[in-house]
Amino acid sequence: MRKISVCTFLTLDGVMQAPGGPDEDARSGFGHGGWQKPVSDDEVGTAIAGWYQHSDAMLLGRKTYEIFASYWPTADPGNPFTNRMNSMQKYVASRTLTVVDWQNSTLLSGDTVDAVRDLKASDGRDINVVGSGDLAQTLMRHSLVDEYRLTIHPVIIGTGKRLFADGAVPAALDPVSVSTTKGGTVVGVFRPNGRPGHDSY
Repeated sequence: MRKISVCTFLTLDGVMQAPGGPDEDARSGFGHGGWQKPVSDDEVGTAIAGWYQHSDAMLLGRKTYEIFASYWPTADPGNPFTNRMNSMQKYVASRTLTVVDWQNSTLLSGDTVDAVRDLKASDGRDINVVGSGDLAQTLMRHSLVDEYRLTIHPVIIGTGKRLFADGAVPAALDPVSVSTTKGGTVVGVFRPNGRPGHDSY
């Protein structure tokens, strides 16, 4: 059984929208695109590289796929991520795309939840869900996320799409590893462990 890991950059107040650049995703009037780079450091990059060591595929929603497909094919070949991002298998969940022409990309057919269940049962290594907030929400609602790999950066921006927004499915999480980089980013890996408990002091 392959493991599905949600890999996401978050602000301290939980926003995941448009970390990479001002024009990445301005939906709902979001004006803080590109918030990650000023609060990132080399150790964040090292941690992210580690997240890909046991995976051989990415699972992407339409918006993230289009951003990646417009950037990585012509990215700096000296960047160690460039070859990895281009050569990995990409599975794309979209109701509107009819063609995905980035190298090694496959458009999932039929119901996304059923398609992801089939992926989990297929042969291969782990699959990373990168960005793709709407897709991540769908996977969470159907208990298809095996692990959360999060970088939580020392910045608060107050608005934007959150990974764990109002209405998120309640879940207890087991910490697999948690560390802090020199720049103050928390790098955490967590696995769902049933429903949260409730008690009183």
